[in-house]
Amino acid sequence: MDATLHLAQRPEADALLSRSPLAVLVGMLLDQQIPMEWAFTGPYTIAQRLGTDDLDAFAIAAHDPDDFAALLAATPAVHRYPGSMATRVQRLCQYLVERYDGRTEGVWEGAASGAEVLRRLVDLPGFGRQKSQILLAMLGKQLGVRPEGWREAAGAYGEEGAHLSAADITGEESLTKVREHKRELKRK
Repeated sequence: MDATLHLAQRPEADALLSRSPLAVLVGMLLDQQIPMEWAFTGPYTIAQRLGTDDLDAFAIAAHDPDDFAALLAATPAVHRYPGSMATRVQRLCQYLVERYDGRTEGVWEGAASGAEVLRRLVDLPGFGRQKSQILLAMLGKQLGVRPEGWREAAGAYGEEGAHLSAADITGEESLTKVREHKRELKRK
C-alpha cells in the first residue's frame, strides 16, 4: 500500500495501518462500540503484543484461541469486548488464509467492479454491508483501489467531499467533520 492513513491518531499505529492491508481490515472489524481511534490503534497493539512490527494472517489464524483472547484482554484491552473480538479477528484471519492464501489484497485484487469488491467484503466474517461500504470507500478514496463503479457500490460513503466515516479521515480537520456528522445523526 502506498498511503498515509490517520485513523488511529497515533503515529506508530497509523504507520502500521498505512503499510498493512490486514491492519486496516482488523481496525475496521474492531470499529464498533468503541471510539474509532481506539479501534484503529488495536492492530498496532496486537502486533506489539505478538512481538512483531506487522500482522500476519497465518500467525493470527493459528494462534491458540485462549492465548489470543488473553492477549487482547491484557491491560489496556484492545476492545471493550476483547474475548469476542479475539474470536472475530481469528475468524477473519482464518478466512483470509483459506480464501486468499493469507493475502488481504486478494479480497480486492482482480475484481472487475466495485460491486464485486463490495460482495467480497460483505463475505468477510464480521463485515456487514455498511462496514463493507465504508471500507470500499476507504480503499477508493485513500488507498487507490478504484475498480469501475466503486463509488456507486460504496453508496453515500463513496461520494467525493463526504465526511461520513473513517473513509474520509485524512487529518484533524476531516476527523472533526466526521465527528460532527456522527453527532448530528445521534441528535436525529
